[in-house]
Amino acid sequence: MRARQDRPSVISSHKLPMTLRAVPVLALALWFAAPVGKAVAQGVLDARYEASLAGIPIGKGAWVIEIDVDQYSASASGGTSGLLQVFSGGHGTGESQGRITNGQLVPTSYAASTTSKKKTESIRMTLVGGNVKESAIEPEPPVDADRIPVVEAHRLGVFDPMTGSFLLAPGTGDPVNAAACHASTPVFDGRMRYDLKFDFKRIETVKADKGYHGPAVVCALYFTPISGYIPDRAAIKYLIEQRNMEVWLVPIAGTRVLVPFRVKIPTPLGNAVLEATQFVTTASPPKSASKTQ
Repeated sequence: MRARQDRPSVISSHKLPMTLRAVPVLALALWFAAPVGKAVAQGVLDARYEASLAGIPIGKGAWVIEIDVDQYSASASGGTSGLLQVFSGGHGTGESQGRITNGQLVPTSYAASTTSKKKTESIRMTLVGGNVKESAIEPEPPVDADRIPVVEAHRLGVFDPMTGSFLLAPGTGDPVNAAACHASTPVFDGRMRYDLKFDFKRIETVKADKGYHGPAVVCALYFTPISGYIPDRAAIKYLIEQRNMEVWLVPIAGTRVLVPFRVKIPTPLGNAVLEATQFVTTASPPKSASKTQ
C-alpha cells in the first residue's frame, strides 16, 4: 500500500492563532509507516512527551504502544498548558488497533476525541484492508463550499494517523538507518486526506529524562494535502511551503518499529517542538507464549 519515494511565508500576526492550532494537530498526526519484512516481533512503549513553542511549554502528552506478533494497539492522550492554554485550552485522546499481516500494519479501527473551550469533537473510523469502511465526525461539521471534497478514492489504501505513527524499518540490520526515511505515507484522519513524505538528513544521539538513550534517525518531513482542506487557509499554505520540518525516530525494543522521539516544526514565533521526556521501551514475549507458561 505504501510507495517508497525520494523526495516535495511568513504569516501575519492576525493569522497566528490558526497556525498554533495547526501545529499541534500536525505534530500529533506525524504518525507514519513503510513496508518491511515479515518479522516484527514484540515490544511495549510507555512514553511521555512535552510540547513547546520557542522554548515555552505549551502542552504534555502520553503514548502507550503494544506490538504483538500478529496485532498491535496504541493509545495517546494530551492537553495544552501554559501559553497555549490561554488561546485554545483543551485536551484530547486517540486510539488505534490493527493486525500485522505479511509484515504490514493493517489498521482496523481508530477513534479520537478533542475538547476545547468551545466544543468537543469525536472522530471514529473502521478500516478493512487499508480502505476506510466507515467514518463519522460528531458533531457533523458544517458544509463549506471552499473545502476540497474527499471522494471515495481518497479513502482507499490509507492509514489512520495513529497507525501512521509507526515506521517499520526495512531490512534485517540496525533499524536506525538512512533507508528508514525513504518513505511516503497516505493518511486519512477522518476529515482530511494528506501525504507525509520523508528524506534522510542525519543520525543523532538522543536521551530521555527516563528511558531511552541512543541513536535516532532524523528525517526531513514534507506535508502535502490531497482533500478535505480549504486551500486558502493560511495554516495550510504555511505547512505546504515548509522545508525545515524534522522528525527524530527511535525503535521500540524487540521490534523493527520506529516511532517519533522528537518533532520540530518552525513557526513565525519560533520552533514548535514535541519531545519525549520519558521513553521506556521493553521487548516482550508473544502473548500466546505467555498464556501457556
